[in-house]
Parts: sequence; C-alpha cells; structure tokens
Amino acid sequence: MLHIIEDVNNSVNAFIWGVPSMVCIIGVGLLLTIRTKGLQFRKFGYVLKHTFGTIFDKKEAEEGALTPFQSVCTALAGTVGTGNIAGVAGAIALGGPGAVFWMWCSALLGMCTKFAEVTLAVHFRERNDKGDWVGGPMYYIKNGLGKKWQFLAVLYSILGILTVFGTGNATQVNTIVASIDSALFNFNVFNEDNVGNVNLGIGILIAVLVLLILLGGIKRIGNVTSKLVPFMAVFYIAMGLILVAVNYERVPEVFKSIFEGAFNPRSVTGGVVGSLFISMRRGVSRGIFSNEAGLGTGSIAHASSDVAHPIQQGMWGIFEVFADTIVICTLTALAILCSGININYGKAAGAELTISGFTTTFGGWISILLAVALCCFAFSTILGWGLYGSRCIEYLFGPKVVKPFIIVYALVAIIGATMDLGLLWSLADTFNGLMIIPNLIAVFLLSGTVIHLVKDYFRNPESQRLEMDK
Repeated sequence: MLHIIEDVNNSVNAFIWGVPSMVCIIGVGLLLTIRTKGLQFRKFGYVLKHTFGTIFDKKEAEEGALTPFQSVCTALAGTVGTGNIAGVAGAIALGGPGAVFWMWCSALLGMCTKFAEVTLAVHFRERNDKGDWVGGPMYYIKNGLGKKWQFLAVLYSILGILTVFGTGNATQVNTIVASIDSALFNFNVFNEDNVGNVNLGIGILIAVLVLLILLGGIKRIGNVTSKLVPFMAVFYIAMGLILVAVNYERVPEVFKSIFEGAFNPRSVTGGVVGSLFISMRRGVSRGIFSNEAGLGTGSIAHASSDVAHPIQQGMWGIFEVFADTIVICTLTALAILCSGININYGKAAGAELTISGFTTTFGGWISILLAVALCCFAFSTILGWGLYGSRCIEYLFGPKVVKPFIIVYALVAIIGATMDLGLLWSLADTFNGLMIIPNLIAVFLLSGTVIHLVKDYFRNPESQRLEMDK
C-alpha cells in the first residue's frame, strides 16, 4: 500500500513541481511585472528605503496586530529555512551552477508575485473573534472573489493544514536533530547508542518551546521571530561573506560558470547535466520552494501588520524575496562553488554539500556554528508554519479548534525527531506545491485590484506614510 502511495505521490509531485507549475508561476509573475510596469525594479530604491531603512524605527503596533517589521520577520521565519541551505545545494548538484541563474530569474519575477500576495492579504483581511487581524489567500479569495469562488479558499486551507505538519514541522525538526547529531559525532561527544535518547530529548524540548510560543498568540510569535530571524540571517550572511572573501580569487570563475552553465550546462558539468531545461527547472523550482512566491503562505503573516495602506506592507514582500533568494540563497551557492569542493553532478545532494563547502574553507570546527545556524533556520520555520496552519484551520472551523491544533502541531515535533520521514517529506512537498493552484488563480483574477491599489498609493505616498506614523 505504501509503495502505491509513494508511486502516485511521485507522479503528482513531478507534475506539480514540473513544467506546468513553473509556467504558471513565471507567467503570473511576468503578468504582474508588466501590469505594474516593473514595480520591483523601478521602485527598488524606494522599497529598500521604506522597508530595510525603517527596521530601527520605534513603533508599537495596535492591539491584535504586528509592526511591519515583526510581520516580515514572521513571514521570513516560515520562508528562510533549510531550503536556503539544502535546497540550493540540491539545485546545483542536479542542475549544475547554471541553476543559480534561473533561481535569480524566478526571484526577480517572484518579487512582484509576493508583492501582490501581501498587498491583497492586507487589503482583504478581517478581524477574528479575538480582535486579531487575519488574512491570506483564503481571505482574499473569500472577500475579493465572492461566494462562487469559496471552494478555492476551502481547498487552499485544507492543503495548508496537510502541509504544515510535514513541511513546516516534522522535517524541520528532523533537520535540527541531524545537524546536532552530526556536530556532536564530529567531536566524539556521544556514540550511536545514545542517539535515540538524545533525539527524543531534543524533540520534547522543541515541542515545549513551540507550544509556549504559539499559545502566546500573534504578539508572542512576532516578538520571538523579530529577534531570531535577524540574528540567524546576519550570522549566516556573515559566515558566507567571510568564506567568499577568503576564496575571492575563485569568484570571477564561479560567476562565469553560473552564466555559462545557465545556457550550456554540459560545458560546466562535463556533460553530466546536458539539458538547459533541467538546469532551468532545478533553479526555478528551488527558488520558488525557498521564497514561496506563488504559494501565498507568507501573506498570512503579513496580513497581521499594522499599516495604513496595503502597498506599504506589499513592499516588504519584495524585500522578503530579495533577502531570502538574492542574498541568502546566493551566498549558499557561492559558499559551495567558491570553496572548490568536488560536486558529483547528477546525484542528489543536500545540506551536507553546503557544510562541506564551509568545512573545506574553515575546518571542522565550523560545523558547530553551522549546526546553530541550521537549528535557527529550522526552528523559525516551525513557528512561521505554525501560524499558517492555525490560520487555515481557524478559517475552516473557527477559533475554538486553534488551541487543540497547536497542541497536536507541537507534539509532531517529537515524531520528527525520532522517525524516518522519507514519505512524509515527499507528501508534504506535493501538498505544498498544490497550494500554488488556488492561490495563483486568485492572484491572477485580482491583479486588477493590485494595480488600482498601486495607483492609489503612489498618487501621494508620503501622506500614506504620515498616516501610518500617527
């Protein structure tokens, strides 16, 4: 029976993350880019000024809401995860260095897609029974498209619930225990006889922490992620920049291999990866998997933001994709390619390839710091997806089921720490991809609303900002 499920899932997964989804995601991103006249490019300086340039502003959010920075940190908590480390390594191994180029291309279009998703989530959000702002794809489908499209909102919520336990929790916990085990093995802290007990203890600890944070509500989630996300991002970026600086003489050759490999992968991989399409597919799919532009999940967190105009938070969506893919994923790629390690092109690879890049440059001691980085990445993802799952189940069944859901969600961490998750990961990956369908239909149909809001905001953007600062 499991074999049949696995075969069916593999077929659906190959379709979802294959040509159709890439065409849809790139197509919607291109449409939005054209209709907004390249907003993510022509207004990029303005976006940085009013996002990254405001992170130190002292501003308290109203009751039941988050500050814009807390919202983006919560969204980044769910977005910046092990995909930035393991996913990029896998894309390079299976698609060659040229996959990085296609990852960049998907991100440049994804900036506008994420901008639209966040803008719509804020525009069509509503207050729940506790007075918190709630929004996301299910709400902009419900409030933007009307009752005849309600089935898409229900479908999205169901897929979201099915996804969170695997993508957002169990597999992330599994990554945490694997990284801790690897670091402790390297330093002979314990042997294989103790692994089971140690992993169980780690799983219980994570379950307790997740339970305490998620039960604290949106404010506590925002407070934790606004401290954890900047720390882990700066920490990892600093390590990546140092590695590139140490291997600076290899940088020109690496960029040459990226651009050459994008259109002629055979010449860079020695013929192992011979198809431009394979390189493109790996880069685009990994980029999407990392920044989630097209999935709509990040907009759920952004909908809680205390802003006067939806476009103000939409700009954080552009910044989020830029930080996640153009900055962090690129540094991972450079860490692998600049280190000079041997890459077995055509064979699957994960976080171990990234770790090899760092250890080759710095030595075995860096594995401890990488274990810390991986733990931060994975734990933040658990929190972000916990919020997504609770919003999806609240949409379907009301607020009374949120607390039981959070308890079950936290307990899944113990399973993730102690079991082999091969099939669960694959199923979660498929459900994750299926979420693209209802979300992109809604974004496409509501693209006119996005254009209207863009025109409304940029008629007098400073007055909108003054309103927000009150």
